[in-house]
Amino acid sequence: MNNPFVDEEKPKDECGVFGLYKHPEAAKITYFGLYALQHRGQESAGISVNRGENDEIFSHKGMGLVPEVFNMEALERIEGGSAIGHVRYSTTGNSVLTNAQPFVANHRHRSYAVAHNGNLVNAHILKEELEEQGSIFQTTMDSEVFLHLFIQNLIKGDYESAILKAVSKIEGAYSMILLTCKGEIIGMKDPNGFRPLALGKLHGHYVLASETCAFDLIQAEFIRELDPGEIVIINEDGIKSIRHPKAAKHKSLCIFEYIYFARPDSTIDGKNVYEMRKALGRRLAQEAPVEADLVMPFPDSGNYAAIGYARESGIPFEMGMIRNHYVGRSFIQPTQSMRDFAVRVKLNPVRELIKGKDIIIIEDSIIRGTTAKTRVKALRELGVKKVHMRISCPPHVFPCYYGIDFSSKGELIAAQKFGDELRDYLGLDSLHYLTIDGMMEATGIENPELNFCKACFDGDYPVPFDPNFTKQCMG
Repeated sequence: MNNPFVDEEKPKDECGVFGLYKHPEAAKITYFGLYALQHRGQESAGISVNRGENDEIFSHKGMGLVPEVFNMEALERIEGGSAIGHVRYSTTGNSVLTNAQPFVANHRHRSYAVAHNGNLVNAHILKEELEEQGSIFQTTMDSEVFLHLFIQNLIKGDYESAILKAVSKIEGAYSMILLTCKGEIIGMKDPNGFRPLALGKLHGHYVLASETCAFDLIQAEFIRELDPGEIVIINEDGIKSIRHPKAAKHKSLCIFEYIYFARPDSTIDGKNVYEMRKALGRRLAQEAPVEADLVMPFPDSGNYAAIGYARESGIPFEMGMIRNHYVGRSFIQPTQSMRDFAVRVKLNPVRELIKGKDIIIIEDSIIRGTTAKTRVKALRELGVKKVHMRISCPPHVFPCYYGIDFSSKGELIAAQKFGDELRDYLGLDSLHYLTIDGMMEATGIENPELNFCKACFDGDYPVPFDPNFTKQCMG
């Protein structure tokens, strides 16, 4: 049975990665870095460190949230020189402990660990080739393919050459951090730059993270984003930047990072996520004005676009639904006869505020439509007169192969129902999605068509892929 407390309306986040070079409390700081990146993955968490006379890599990882996986005893047990960490949502491979990252491989008395955000669209093909050459795989993760390629090309400790040869073979989306047994930290970004990866400094120690909000928590100085196709090698000589051997036609940052995935207090590619979401809301108000008594989000995802819509439209912003932030993973599962209860546990309306009113609900996306339909029905039963819904992105009509977990058109309500049919299915008085042109203009970025991947909206995939590629193809 599906977990009724997980919002099936929303796409699942990809993963978050973090790395810190040569710090006396590397594991503990990495723990806090992962805590800040928890929104990017809630299935598993792990930290790997290099330590000891033989420069071994030690790891601790488990299923669950960061504070469920780690305690002080575990962190002190793995304290070492350099550390990398990972929080995971499984976009490739099963959600089992074996697939929890960082993934560690041992070769000729040396260890290497990797943490990966994204999807390698040719991993299943490369895995088959590697197995024919004698490689033995321990997981069903695409990330392990990279590590096999890296070790295969590793000659006389020449990390630079091995990495360039490995990345020249992999295709798709990746922001990766590699930890060597000697403590070097190596950050890599695919040539299209699908996923964010930022460089910072903490009291003279270099740090890498998926988002800048992790730097804020540990009080690190933000230096810059890694460029698409950039590889940074951090060791005792400092930091060296090299480039991927194959250049992409243009940058393809996933625009859904701005719409939903990233934390609003992060800055990506020079743009603050909070302000970007407000800009999307403002554009939405310009495209689809409607008379109403109030503007409200379904917390928390639609909050910031709703602020932008309200300010642009002049209609008051209200929190008409209150979220219960204490619905945890261990909450007792209701029986089938209690499904309505399960829906109400997470969000509860402020009856006096919305009864008899015409309201505008701002959402950042609709994926499957089931949760939105249930919530709109509940509002009608409370006596709301009119319910208008505005979505701060275009309709999702194509699957994503680069790290978002909706892999078939059958999962996407907007690919099955259109216009008035979808409006009626959801029980709305009106429905409007932000147009692709409006979304792109709202970013405020020059030549946005050369900067973003928006394949889930228009089917224009920047990197070709095997049509047989699925979440389970590595099994």
